[in-house]
Amino acid sequence: MILALTTQELRAEPELWTSVHSLRHEIFVDEMGWEEIRRPDSLELDQFDHDDAVHHLAIRNGALAGYQRMLPTTRPFLLSEVLTDLCEGPPPSAPSIWELTRYAVAKPWREGRRGVSSVGSELIAGFVEWGLARGVDQVIIEFEPMWVLRALQLHFLARPLGFQRTYGRQQVVATLLKFDAETLDVVRHYRGETEPVLASNRGQNAFRRAS
Repeated sequence: MILALTTQELRAEPELWTSVHSLRHEIFVDEMGWEEIRRPDSLELDQFDHDDAVHHLAIRNGALAGYQRMLPTTRPFLLSEVLTDLCEGPPPSAPSIWELTRYAVAKPWREGRRGVSSVGSELIAGFVEWGLARGVDQVIIEFEPMWVLRALQLHFLARPLGFQRTYGRQQVVATLLKFDAETLDVVRHYRGETEPVLASNRGQNAFRRAS
């Protein structure tokens, strides 16, 4: 189950808040080598953890198994302000376009076929469900080039926005992904699950049920 929390709601849950920022530091600093964002407290935060951000959390067995953050492109976002060299020309911006950032799956839950774990595919289904319910049908993602092909296989229409660059120990390309209801059907077929993954209730009660 995926919890979709605003930044304010996430801050109200100290255990979840710490787990989120610890996982982000572990993945993006320790594993990917983004040394410029290393912090002595081993928590990764940035200026985009603002009140308009939405945080998706995958909970398994009482622990944070996966995470991703959604940012509106109608205000400054990662590609428009920080990763500007990944985009040729002005980055796409519209109420129907959000940026998916800090996608992360914790080490114990990375097993899976074709390189996508069950937690990873749940996160993918989560942002498609979340977007379709809100009139959002496109996301910008900065990820490894191999994910462009995987996105196409899952029925996303993928358009690279620029050339790949090296960040830390990772090759990254900014890509605009368009999706629709058929995309959700394909993702669910891949997962072997037809039920929605987004929790209907937020906060600690949903966290306890998902645990």
